[in-house]
Amino acid sequence: MAEDAPELRPGAAARTWLGAPSRRTRFSYAIVRGLIRVVATLFGRVRIVGQEHVPTAGAFIVAPVHRSNVDFALTSLLTPTPMRYMGKDAIWKSKPLGRFVSMLGAFPVRRGAADRESLRVCREVVDGGSPLVMFPEGTRNRGPEVAELFDGTAYLAGRCGVPVVPVGIGGSEAMMPRGARFLRFSRLVLVVGAPLSPPERSAAGQVRRSAVKAMTAELHQELQLLFDEAQSRAGRSNG
Repeated sequence: MAEDAPELRPGAAARTWLGAPSRRTRFSYAIVRGLIRVVATLFGRVRIVGQEHVPTAGAFIVAPVHRSNVDFALTSLLTPTPMRYMGKDAIWKSKPLGRFVSMLGAFPVRRGAADRESLRVCREVVDGGSPLVMFPEGTRNRGPEVAELFDGTAYLAGRCGVPVVPVGIGGSEAMMPRGARFLRFSRLVLVVGAPLSPPERSAAGQVRRSAVKAMTAELHQELQLLFDEAQSRAGRSNG
């Protein structure tokens, strides 16, 4: 990963809203979040542990484990503040769906795109003051072990000077495993860890590679502990 990525000119994806979201965005986000809570309660009796760790103001990065397509929806329950999400660009092939998810804060990332390109868009979002959800495993995984993490989450936190909030999600893989088309009943538990401080920047604003690696290792360890606890509380022990 480059020590100092070049600046990004605001792109169409990120320009959907930067800084404080509009009243319409907040209203739409609140409605969808309410619907998600209803579904998660009916199908999973969802419970959140450690919600007090989620910052109530300013930009931050939420870093959850990723085992199911429902994970992105479940993270919206962590805070009423509208958050931004990276989404597969295939979603935007449907113009109505693309407009809808964009209004709710999602922005497209091309599969196979260079890490630098994706990170520059994410940086623009965080610098604009918006909380961002990043899955540090990079993609959905299976099983009890948190996969090797990409350095992008720690790097972005260091470049933007924002904390990372790790989240373990238990029961989501059982609710909607890979290949499933419909939701199944499964207890859902989200366990939120204390925010991790970002790597320090140099006087020139750069982030040392060693500091990024150290934070990535710390995040991996914390996510495994939170995932184990979330699974246990959901009755899906990783042990």
